[in-house]
Amino acid sequence: MSRFPQSRLARPTRPPVTEDRSIDIGLPRALNVRLYGRRHAGAALVVHFHGGAFVSGSLDSGALVAGLLGEAGAVVMSVAYPLAPAEPFPAAVDAAYAALQWACRKRAQLAAQGAPVFVAGEEAGGNLAAAAALMARDRKAPRLAGQILLSPMLDPCLGTASVRRSEQGPASCPLAKGWCSYLREPAAAEHPYATPGRSMRLAGLPPALLITADDDPLRDETLAYARRLEEAGVPVSEAVLAAPTGWPGALQDAARAGSSWAQEVGSRFAAFLATAGGREAVDPFGQFSPQKRC
Repeated sequence: MSRFPQSRLARPTRPPVTEDRSIDIGLPRALNVRLYGRRHAGAALVVHFHGGAFVSGSLDSGALVAGLLGEAGAVVMSVAYPLAPAEPFPAAVDAAYAALQWACRKRAQLAAQGAPVFVAGEEAGGNLAAAAALMARDRKAPRLAGQILLSPMLDPCLGTASVRRSEQGPASCPLAKGWCSYLREPAAAEHPYATPGRSMRLAGLPPALLITADDDPLRDETLAYARRLEEAGVPVSEAVLAAPTGWPGALQDAARAGSSWAQEVGSRFAAFLATAGGREAVDPFGQFSPQKRC
């Protein structure tokens, strides 16, 4: 597995300032977002999606991961996307991609002129970040510097050894219930934007940072996706944190910000943002023309 160096930027000691906004991105209703950090020279812009198994979660529950990204030096736009079952696939992923497009158009005002743009998410938000990266590649815009996926929900089968070890059987697992609510039509499970872990074409995606934990039920599918990305020629950095972490649920608990694993995650964020943000996104097919970067 190819690796990025793990120390390039020192993490700031103070948490980033925040601002809540409502943005009109051309959907039936505006989206609520929370901005972390202020515009400054050299800043990266990260569009972040919270967890909640597609059926719950909020800007508040996403504050831990978004805050760590902000402490790593990025300007972060965390997005409150539509939730199932009221709005099943593709509502959330359409909103995620539209929010990404909006943020890229506004990056000079939000972060910095020419700021590198990343997507990030935990659990269900990791699914949306991965799907937004696929959509950006397929639609040839915006050009992404990287994708950051923490314990992402990528495959609705939930048949891996790490799921079985977690004793979260499919019948009662909140992850399974979330998948059922999100994929209301059986055919949706075959769509790569709904289930990125099943995508047959991963070449041309931006560099990826994937983080999971030994006690994470989504550990095996996270590592499987990392392997498939690397086989497709995508630069990949991965990390498996030592147990206990309580992932993925603990990723939505702001009280865990002082934990040892949160400190390690923050350091890996800083290293990846510095490394991936300083290089061009992988584009072996030459499909991103300069005018379509944002």
